[in-house]
Amino acid sequence: MTDRVYPSSKQPTNGTAPTTTSAAAAANPSFPATKSQLYGASRPLYRPQTKRHRYRRSCCCSCCLWTTILILVLILLVAIAGAILYVLYRPHRPTFTISSLKVSTLNVTSASKVITNIHLNVTAKNPNKKLVYIYDPITISLITNDEIDIGEGSLGSFVHGNKNTTLLKAAITSSNRQELDEASAGKLRSGLKSKKGLPLKIKLDTKVKAKMGALKTPKVGIRVVCEGIKATAPKGKSATIASTSNAKCKVDLRLKIWKWTL
Repeated sequence: MTDRVYPSSKQPTNGTAPTTTSAAAAANPSFPATKSQLYGASRPLYRPQTKRHRYRRSCCCSCCLWTTILILVLILLVAIAGAILYVLYRPHRPTFTISSLKVSTLNVTSASKVITNIHLNVTAKNPNKKLVYIYDPITISLITNDEIDIGEGSLGSFVHGNKNTTLLKAAITSSNRQELDEASAGKLRSGLKSKKGLPLKIKLDTKVKAKMGALKTPKVGIRVVCEGIKATAPKGKSATIASTSNAKCKVDLRLKIWKWTL
């Protein structure tokens, strides 16, 4: 009887080639699949996205840089144009002086109401050779040094030619017999009785633009403040003339953003 030899079921451990059973196990994975196999099969492929935000940021930086450069260039051009105009025209500020202040009526009634009738003469001078000033209507306010309003008036618009002196005349009256509080009325009465006279201030408010040949500037607000005036109340029907020898007027250029004192 012939002996049969059967192969051993154990796998070799000496590094020899795997048997038929181990090769089939490697070809056919275990079932069911593990979690790691399922996760790897369902996970989409990673595709790196382009970083567009960096490109947008660089564009914004470039726009800001060019905008800043453009603003600086415009400021430089305006400064150069202003310097050229200054050299060509040599502009000077206009001057204002109080020529006379005639007080016909200045009284405080028992009911603390102010009655005012004053005639004002103002001299305006334009010292420029090539510059013309164009004034809007002017509002006049007459107040004391204690800021007590005692009268108002107005002047019409006018053109102030080069190297020109203009005399402006206005009437100052109290508005509807304005009533004062007791403290203000007492101060005004004592000031009118003073031998030195009642100290007064005059404010002129208007807008003006300059003309240089065919070129005109935008309108700007100005305020003229004249101080050093002393008035006395008239006695009877005779008007009195206020003292204006020490009066000085200052012109302020009033802009929306800042204020220059000329």
